[in-house]
Amino acid sequence: MKFFIDTANLQQIKEAQDLGILDGVTTNPSLMAKEGISGYDNVMKHYKAICEIVDGDVSAEVIATDYDGMIKEGEALADLHEQIVVKVPMIKDGVKAIKYFSDKGIRTNCTLIFSSGQALLAAKAGATYVSPFIGRLDDISTDGLRLIEDIRIIFDNYAYDTQILAASVRHTMHIINCAEIGANVMTGPLSAILGLLKHPLTDSGLAQFLADHAKSNK
Repeated sequence: MKFFIDTANLQQIKEAQDLGILDGVTTNPSLMAKEGISGYDNVMKHYKAICEIVDGDVSAEVIATDYDGMIKEGEALADLHEQIVVKVPMIKDGVKAIKYFSDKGIRTNCTLIFSSGQALLAAKAGATYVSPFIGRLDDISTDGLRLIEDIRIIFDNYAYDTQILAASVRHTMHIINCAEIGANVMTGPLSAILGLLKHPLTDSGLAQFLADHAKSNK
């Protein structure tokens, strides 16, 4: 399972990279704005800065919602760095754009997936990744993890190469659950990733080892 971090914060990206487990980054206009990044040139520079930190894929989202606009923005993003994956919304023109990019050898991440039918369309169009938003589904009392399971069955049935990127991961158990049901990738906050390190028995066991060591050296 690949671990992506969902942020535009360079410090958090570097911390995850230094941990040795980071496979990529996802970000979006909201996350850019949260870091105070605005304006086309600044956003493009920030994407390049992210690519210089990580070794893996970096999803960069188009802002346009029309076909021609998405193509123009997507090609500019793809030319920016070889690690860039063009993030395209799940709308009619988005599916058309994914097909165009796929035919051109440009990798894509279809975002805002909330149904298995949407994921199927994106896969048929040639998306590299589909991003079902499990946390947002949970927010409206719908089982986001069940959607991952449904997409996994469909993709396995027809041997689609498209990877399931579990997005809107909110906490550590989301990561565990996604790993159990076969998501190829998860993207979430650094706090959820670091949560995997924690267990009270690890803490108490280490404390006991250190206490015993101290006693033996008196």
